[in-house]
Amino acid sequence: MLAIKGGDKQVKHIAILGSTGSVGTQTLDVVREHKEQFRVVGLSAHTNIDLLKKQINEFHPAVVCVTNADAAKRLCAQINQPDILVGTKSLLELVSDERVDMVINALVGTVGILPTLTAIEHKKDVAIANKEAIVCAGDLVMSAIKTYGVALLPIDSEPSAIWQCLEGQDPASVRSIILTASGGPFRVTPIDLLPYVSPDEALKHPTWSMGKKITIDSATMMNKGFEVIEAMHLFQMSAEQIRIVIHRESIIHSMVEFCDGSLLAQLSIPDMHIPIQYALCYPQRMPFPHTCSLELLQSLTFEKWNKERYPCISLAYEAAQIGGTMPAVLNAANDVLVSRFLSKDIYFTDIADGVSHAMRHHQSVSNPSLEDIFSAIAWAQEFIA
Repeated sequence: MLAIKGGDKQVKHIAILGSTGSVGTQTLDVVREHKEQFRVVGLSAHTNIDLLKKQINEFHPAVVCVTNADAAKRLCAQINQPDILVGTKSLLELVSDERVDMVINALVGTVGILPTLTAIEHKKDVAIANKEAIVCAGDLVMSAIKTYGVALLPIDSEPSAIWQCLEGQDPASVRSIILTASGGPFRVTPIDLLPYVSPDEALKHPTWSMGKKITIDSATMMNKGFEVIEAMHLFQMSAEQIRIVIHRESIIHSMVEFCDGSLLAQLSIPDMHIPIQYALCYPQRMPFPHTCSLELLQSLTFEKWNKERYPCISLAYEAAQIGGTMPAVLNAANDVLVSRFLSKDIYFTDIADGVSHAMRHHQSVSNPSLEDIFSAIAWAQEFIA
């Protein structure tokens, strides 16, 4: 199971990678609510310097990283910030800064892999929303966690729910993990119409407010497939022990089934502030202004997921069972295809078809090195392009 130690410092000195994105801004909401708990040492962004400038003025980080060079030049012209690091490699400098205790990885994409490993190697606790780091390099990440004795704290609602359900439990008593999924915006759309749905329609998630990439992944349910692979690594479970169920209300965020037939579930309103706060403040639970009023819920529903409607889930299970570099190819191919769909270059159903095509042509490398993983990612990106 995932080994997580509690923080022993009164004030946590944090660096937030991707501070202007959805998870990053919500992380700063938590910091703002519990100012006595945190000191923001570093922030990073890609191109949204207008929001980054506001964050700098409010939180006064010692170090700022802008991964896009043109955006960094514009920011330098607008503020007097002594330490502005430039480029994706500067993320590694930020996470290894000796003033940082905890790194919050809210980056999108495989750019989050190296900062995760570097932070761990520099003995920083990592609160992670960047699925790609675990999907593509899960074995390497979990091995590094054991080697350097730091904490890996999941931020996403589903792994956070599993983590909470497993607290204090005997790992040998766990029968299965049950990941819940809303079903996305096309849960009841006729399957023969799915090729023709638009990006705007796919971005209308029924319960969550997220960034574009993850919202499309939720529409295809590839996101749920990624969570299967993620849970395998985080909680040391086989793919066969992890199930998915459609739960459109998004109140139960995941469940754990035990050998005696008991189920433990974590419930809350669909608000990312809750799992973010749980990870950042662990082992403490801190006040949160909103509650889950059960009397207002008319019902909680569950249904099986349809393989024809959600082929990306089957592809993720297949990649998980093959292992090696196949999950990295699954992720990289999907990344390119989602971008093409958002650009209206391909149909919605072409995402799953394209990922499947890439997987059929990839020879997976067992026990991959980091170099093998990045080679597989580059191969998939070129193959799909």
